[in-house]
Amino acid sequence: MGEASTGPIPGLDLDRFSTWLQSQHPELGKPSSATALTGGRSNLTFALDCGENQLVLRRPPLGHVMETAHDMSREFTVQQALQQAGFPVPRMHFMEDDRDGKSGVGTQFYVMDKVGGQPFDSLDDNRGFTPDQLHQLSLKMARTLAKLHNVRPDTVGLEQFGRPEGYLERQVRRWTKQLAASSSRELPELEELSRRLTPVPEPSGASIVHGDYKLNNALVRVNGDRLEVAAILDWEMSTLGDPLTDLALFGLYWQMRYLDPVTADVFESSVDYSAGYPAFDELVEAYAAERAIAVPDLTWHLAFAAFKTAVITESIHYRHLSGGTVGEGFARIGEMTLPLARAGHRFLDGKSAVIQPAERI
Repeated sequence: MGEASTGPIPGLDLDRFSTWLQSQHPELGKPSSATALTGGRSNLTFALDCGENQLVLRRPPLGHVMETAHDMSREFTVQQALQQAGFPVPRMHFMEDDRDGKSGVGTQFYVMDKVGGQPFDSLDDNRGFTPDQLHQLSLKMARTLAKLHNVRPDTVGLEQFGRPEGYLERQVRRWTKQLAASSSRELPELEELSRRLTPVPEPSGASIVHGDYKLNNALVRVNGDRLEVAAILDWEMSTLGDPLTDLALFGLYWQMRYLDPVTADVFESSVDYSAGYPAFDELVEAYAAERAIAVPDLTWHLAFAAFKTAVITESIHYRHLSGGTVGEGFARIGEMTLPLARAGHRFLDGKSAVIQPAERI
């Protein structure tokens, strides 16, 4: 977390915003300070201290952004809807289009409650917890993803939230197009991975998908001797699509420490098998049991997850070079692109889809 500011910070003019909030939403209180929250690598997130009300403001990043990404209305809409289903998300307050700058934000943004809980972003976050606690938390993350995929979109007003037909084909085209728009260097291995992802497999079904599901995007609350999933955050890539893309991306992130020395060093993760976290195959079993389904082979989906993540790291690298990032932790993101591309080829070459402890690509 960054330092609290009482004046303008990149992406938020606090004085102007405080005056605007008092006039438009006085029930929420007046922010006395704003703190840029770290951990995310895309949309900007600010904690607002409003006395009795602790709030969070989300807005798109500065500078170069990915086409169709950073749509605040998607984040707001899906989280507001999922509250109806009892899914762990923050409570939404309002959304505003401030492209005229009247509120001091200067773009589309929304405000939500700040959820109590701690992130699990690094090995240090495991301190003080037993292997059994971390193991059970891992299984709860898998079951929480399954519960999301079990929510019928039409029961929460999200039946028009996306187009599940042709989802996999569109995803390959979208991220291939994004690679061309955000690359600052030659990446033949990543381009070849894009070609190898066609044709796509038959869809496994359609559900609400998060699009970036990982332990880093959860807040965890201590409840007695148990760790509970307090909230799932960062819904900017949510839509209706194939749920196996979420499961495979969850698996890729889960195994990042075991993909390559570079990803182990650069990617922030608390997942450490020696601390009690299970390997991904056990999470797949918990997910399958919660959904009452048999999970098919994830080879293609893991390869696509590696491709998508590599394009995202390259886009963030591009934005960092252009001066469009705020906060620390961006300088080495681009180092992950090639290891992720090689991981994608590994999956398509028939190597083990489940990376066991201490195994490296």
